Amino acid sequence: MPALNDDDFKRATAIAIKAIGRKAVLEVGFSDLDTSGAGNQRVVLPQPPVVLSDADLGFMRGSADSAATKLRFHNEASHQSWMPSKGKNVGEAQEAFDALELARCEAMGALELKGVEKNLASMMGEEGKRKTTSYASLQKKPVLAQALRFVAWEKFTQSTLPPEASLAISFWRPFIEKHGEAHLTKLSRLLGDQEAYAAESLKLIKSLNVAFEAREERNERKQSKAATQYESEDGEEQRKEERKKETRRRADQPDEDQDGGDANEDTETEGISGEGILPSEDLSGARESIEGHITTYRAFTTEFDEIVEAQELCYPEELVRLRLMLDRQVASMQSLVTRLANRLQRKLMAQQMRHWEFDLEEGLLDAARLARVIVAPSHPLSYKVEKQTDFRDTVVTLLLDNSGSMSGRPITLAAMSADILARTLERCGVKVEILGFTTREWKGGLSREAWLKAGKPPLPGRLNDLRHIVYKSADAPWRHARKNLGLMLRQGLLKENIDGEALLWAANRLTARPEQRKILMVLSDGAPVDDSTLSTNPGNYLEQHLKAVITWVENHTDIELAAIGIGHDVTRMYRRAVTIADTEQLAPVMTEQLAKLFEKD
Repeated sequence: MPALNDDDFKRATAIAIKAIGRKAVLEVGFSDLDTSGAGNQRVVLPQPPVVLSDADLGFMRGSADSAATKLRFHNEASHQSWMPSKGKNVGEAQEAFDALELARCEAMGALELKGVEKNLASMMGEEGKRKTTSYASLQKKPVLAQALRFVAWEKFTQSTLPPEASLAISFWRPFIEKHGEAHLTKLSRLLGDQEAYAAESLKLIKSLNVAFEAREERNERKQSKAATQYESEDGEEQRKEERKKETRRRADQPDEDQDGGDANEDTETEGISGEGILPSEDLSGARESIEGHITTYRAFTTEFDEIVEAQELCYPEELVRLRLMLDRQVASMQSLVTRLANRLQRKLMAQQMRHWEFDLEEGLLDAARLARVIVAPSHPLSYKVEKQTDFRDTVVTLLLDNSGSMSGRPITLAAMSADILARTLERCGVKVEILGFTTREWKGGLSREAWLKAGKPPLPGRLNDLRHIVYKSADAPWRHARKNLGLMLRQGLLKENIDGEALLWAANRLTARPEQRKILMVLSDGAPVDDSTLSTNPGNYLEQHLKAVITWVENHTDIELAAIGIGHDVTRMYRRAVTIADTEQLAPVMTEQLAKLFEKD
């Protein structure tokens, strides 16, 4: 397979694009960002991984052919003249319009060249697999635009989408086929006429938009009615339970007023500080201790949640193989790794302010003062001792998003950056803990099955099985845990992300630590996403919970919290945060942020 540094592979890709797109002069670039596209003079493709699997190869070839067909069959001036520019949902309409135009170009290329059709199908299958995690919030119209492109391409080419692509659009396919079938049939006969095609596309978008808004109004009415009923029943049950507790307290412990209050206080503190073993023990106490901020958040069940050591998720031989794979993928960045590690180490060592005391009777022999012994043999030898000022005992936790959208280059660089920081900080006497968070299954797992068996009660709360992974505990030496970081490259590990409970778990573990100073750095590439939870609760359910947890950690704990967002603006939620657009910036930015935290005020 071609490697990342294989210029021949990139050169061959560029030549193929020029040939299919019929462009003699064209600049072809590669980027880690998900912003691939084509212009008249420049094409940007996804950066290929170090080792290309068959799926990666199909995705790269399909991306190249997609860009080439757009170069050949697309007229940008005509496209912009028909672009929707008015209306309440103009942004979503524009995305749908772009998606339909791309489907037209891709279909024309596929109908002309069978090789292009095969490559595009491979790309759509891989793209569907990669994008599945971002489809949890099913009421976002960008998701509809993506589905519209796939359904239109399938209709125009009379081909069958790969299973992964079909799964990714399964929510929207019936809606599109019900309200847009007639328009798609007309569009299939207009592929060669961009102007007529654009006019019919606008009719299709209007039809889908009207149907979508009508359905949303019905859903909102149903949800509002269910929420009112649920809150009424839930409130009555809570009042009954409180009355029962008060009756038992008065009957059994009439003299405990002051002691009982202290006991309750201790219980809450233990819930926050204790590391715990089960998520139900670890998280429930902390939830109740956030002074009412997130009392409305709940999990339908915590029975299937797990906190697991990385080495328990695969065989030792596979863990070694994955670590070797990680080492190979970051080999090209070894010089950068060394520079970053040295820079951070120098800052931390300077922070500790080492100095020497001279002319002592014991310690290390002071070679600089041997001359006076030669001049005056009766003069005693001089010794020195290294001293350092008080450097607060510190522990750092790196909490890494292990969601499916991080797969590929982002998760590789996240693992590499964690490796750099853990190794460097350990040299400086700073303990490091590396944690990851994801879910055990896609779309709910056993939690959702339990909810279905319970009769689908409305607003069930979090409806998926958490998987919190300990890659390196704070007390484990780096050399013992380094191989665990390769686990992040394992196929099938990365699924969905419930950030709020992960942050609460990490904060819990930190609070239990004895160190004087506690730093928590969060790395994420998007908002909390869990298909099962968001489809049965309000659309901002997980994000509101995350905001509440962040507020609690920043205002009610001694933890210094920082966040890095990859292509996702985290500055609106975290007080100390930075957003990066390119994954190649990850290692330098993580190092810089930690260095700033260690600088003196």
